[in-house]
Amino acid sequence: MKTINATRMELLNQKKRLAIARRGHKLLKDKRDELMRAIQVLLKEIFQLRLEVEEGLREAMRRFALAKGTLEPYFLSDIFAIKEAEFEVKASYRNIMNVKIPLFEHTFKGKLASYGYLWTSGEIDIALRKLEEVLEKMIKLAEKEKGLIMLSEEMVRTRRRVNALEYRIIPETEETIKFINLKLSEIEKSNISRLMRIKDVIRKE
Repeated sequence: MKTINATRMELLNQKKRLAIARRGHKLLKDKRDELMRAIQVLLKEIFQLRLEVEEGLREAMRRFALAKGTLEPYFLSDIFAIKEAEFEVKASYRNIMNVKIPLFEHTFKGKLASYGYLWTSGEIDIALRKLEEVLEKMIKLAEKEKGLIMLSEEMVRTRRRVNALEYRIIPETEETIKFINLKLSEIEKSNISRLMRIKDVIRKE
């Protein structure tokens, strides 16, 4: 324990520090619990979205494979040479327990199917529709996974603060208060004993 001035002023300061530490500990525990709930909700949403995205991509790839089997390789690459689609993602933020979680908004202009339909397979059309359907889910999945990372990092920081208060700062402050109380009690007893001796001396005179 570091050197402590066993005074009533220091005792008052330590009691104030203990009260603040206990209040901060409660607030941080509440924050930790809310973060845990938010993380659990995100995990469920991410799990479901990932299943849907993987299923959508598998179906799109299966359709492309079927189309590839019916077309010449050079023709398959040529039909996508002209780009008529533009895609843009913008990020904004929402606040969860003082953590800025990203929100992704996308805009899609044009169309993926920029080819003629006469010499192409219908499987390509289906594959592209599947990709368009799964695209929004992929963006939502990326948004939620990024949010999960940020909330998890804040959870780790909050847990460290809770542990520091619970296992170090609060116990040390309580020990300091006990030490000061003990020292003040010893000083008070010493003063009383000295006053009684002085009183006895005065009586004898």
